[in-house]
Amino acid sequence: MGKNKSKKQKLPKLGFLYLDYVLRFFDHSNFRGWPDKIETVTYHWKNDKERFIKEVKRKKIDVLIGNIPATAYETFREIARELPHVRFIPSLDTQFANKSKENVTRFCWKYDIPVPKTYIFYDRKKGYEFLETTQYPKIIKKSYGPSNYGGYFVHKVDSKEEARKLFDTKKYHPMYLQDFVPMEADVRVMLIGHKPVCAFWRRPPEGEWLTNTSQGGSMDYQNVPKELLDLAVKVSKAANAEYWACDIAVGKDGKYRILECATAFAAFPYIRDWIGQYLMWKLSNGKLKKPNIPLYNWEELGKIDSSLLRTMRYITFGRYTPSFDGEYFMKKKKATVEGVKEVFDLDSEYPMLNTEDRNYEEWPSEKWNYQDRFKLKSVKTMEVQEPEGDESAINTEDVSDEAFFEYLSTAAKGKGVGKKKAKRMLDTIGKEELIQTLENNPDKLKQIAGIKNKAVKKLHKGWQKFKQILRLS
Repeated sequence: MGKNKSKKQKLPKLGFLYLDYVLRFFDHSNFRGWPDKIETVTYHWKNDKERFIKEVKRKKIDVLIGNIPATAYETFREIARELPHVRFIPSLDTQFANKSKENVTRFCWKYDIPVPKTYIFYDRKKGYEFLETTQYPKIIKKSYGPSNYGGYFVHKVDSKEEARKLFDTKKYHPMYLQDFVPMEADVRVMLIGHKPVCAFWRRPPEGEWLTNTSQGGSMDYQNVPKELLDLAVKVSKAANAEYWACDIAVGKDGKYRILECATAFAAFPYIRDWIGQYLMWKLSNGKLKKPNIPLYNWEELGKIDSSLLRTMRYITFGRYTPSFDGEYFMKKKKATVEGVKEVFDLDSEYPMLNTEDRNYEEWPSEKWNYQDRFKLKSVKTMEVQEPEGDESAINTEDVSDEAFFEYLSTAAKGKGVGKKKAKRMLDTIGKEELIQTLENNPDKLKQIAGIKNKAVKKLHKGWQKFKQILRLS
């Protein structure tokens, strides 16, 4: 009787959480093998909360899966409280760091995770007093939103005059500053179930300090230190994250420091497949198979051209069984502070773990939503000018491929470049570079895309309308 009951035990009903105009991290193909129908629920922004809640209830969804952009984070805090029996994956607490750099910092402070020394001011008068007495250089960042936008919202200032001028002309709120840490490079580590599944170096060009590849930085996948992976695992566990990414600075002083961490990150499709397999294992209580992902797999996969990696799906690894074929893997070694170790042995030190199911809020908005509690206009000591052009920029991860293609081809209904040219532009230039060009130098489109003045004007005008749609939160 018990066996039959166990076999008939129902799986939770899953739903994908989507938002209009926001890049979809998962789709049904990432959950290949889930035996039941997976629902989809789309949030349409602007006063859509009650309708969204009713739809989730009507579809009897038990688990909602998907990332939430910074602009909708607080709304979904409220939605989650209205749906106490629905599990959000990642949880709203896990996504706390997605909202802002301030949240990343406060998360790291709580768990004693190393970060560059950071200063946060909501009172501009006190912030300006700090600028007069602190040591330089300093790094100033736009806090709100998870993306550096290719480094465009990250500034190095060498004097109080530079710092004051920057804050006088930008609408950065809060004032978020860090001590400048000379870096050799930084490393992006992606984890699933607290196990590193991909890691790569990003190195700045000669004489520069930004490592972003859009700013000329280079990347490679070789010889990421075990100790750096250990830090990424610690951070993932602190966040209780089913999937996670960390950017870790490797200082010239030899120390590691967290720069960014979030559940929203760019990932090849096969990595999203691995995340889907892990979540199916977790949500089926082990009935479905957990993926086996060997440590340092990225060193070999990273040798494949990125254009191919973007199309590769359902990559699987068998577990080692003694044979001549496995001899290379058995003998491959890595130097660690504890001495030289075989990769095969190291892999066992990084198991893929189940995350904790919690019924409490770690980061309640009543306490931690500083951005809304201390708004810029509510602080009388602040003198703020209108933002300059780049302040109207948006996070590229907040724009779905489908919505951006529609914008290019129609320029927000003002007639754009047409579907054929839009596809060619996306294929040859890419969404991220196109958005950066539209934000910072639309005329450059004539050079890189071969389009004429009339089309540039339509694209630029349509872009402003398109961004307004994205901000209806």
